Amino acid sequence: MQAALTRVQAQVQAELDRAIGDLPAGDLRDAMAYAVRGGKGLRGFLVMESARLHGVPDDAALPAAAAVEALHAYSLVHDDLPAMDDDDLRRGQPTVHVKWSEATAILAGDALQTLAFQLLSDDRIGAAPSRLRLVAALARAAGAQGMVWGQALDIAAESAGVPLDLDAITELQGGKTGALIRFAATAGPLIAGDDPSALDRYADALGLAFQIADDILDVTGSEAVTGKRVGKDADAGKATFVSLLGLDGAQAEARRLVTAGIDALGGYGEAAGNLRLLARFVIERDT
Repeated sequence: MQAALTRVQAQVQAELDRAIGDLPAGDLRDAMAYAVRGGKGLRGFLVMESARLHGVPDDAALPAAAAVEALHAYSLVHDDLPAMDDDDLRRGQPTVHVKWSEATAILAGDALQTLAFQLLSDDRIGAAPSRLRLVAALARAAGAQGMVWGQALDIAAESAGVPLDLDAITELQGGKTGALIRFAATAGPLIAGDDPSALDRYADALGLAFQIADDILDVTGSEAVTGKRVGKDADAGKATFVSLLGLDGAQAEARRLVTAGIDALGGYGEAAGNLRLLARFVIERDT
């Protein structure tokens, strides 16, 4: 899987560099280019792998893979702002608002979000119905039914000062983290016009396992390896899967979810080998 992931990372980065490089020179373009570098590229990889499973050529899937990575980068830029999580380190580098300014970070995030939808209009994806399905799905995943909704629940809980219970935090993370992963994993069948239900089940399990792994890393990881501050959730008194389940319980739940996600791929046979490996990687990673 690592070779395939590395190859896709390079493809997606080149696509983003091309799209951003076409923009007018200045701080905005520089901040956008900075924000899309250095990530794991898992969402773009999910797009490309789900496309491959449904007979969609790499060239047709690549704009969608770049789109989800652009939108993910926007979410991180805004999430790091003082009004949100107030982080000064991301991917081992100063966050965008620290390196430039809050205003530039807000604008760079806005521009990355709109770039994502511009990428989904690319003719390489295929006929208009395929592109429209992707646009509608990403809008749902990113907006007030998905990622932004999850972030709003997170902020509301923090403002109220009342820790969430397990059901509430599962619902919150299903939007904040899981919705974009679900879009990425189902992009292939959406382009092809096929049934996305199996990959939807896989993505639900993967997204929650990914967040549990993040919560575990916030407790057990090191800043030098993760490239971001650790221990912030505990310091802020936030409820996490670790605080609610304990470290052993959170690790067990992550493993259970990975098994459920892998089981959902049964209909794809050996062709889904990379997605099975990705599910395991999500809970074994150290960043």
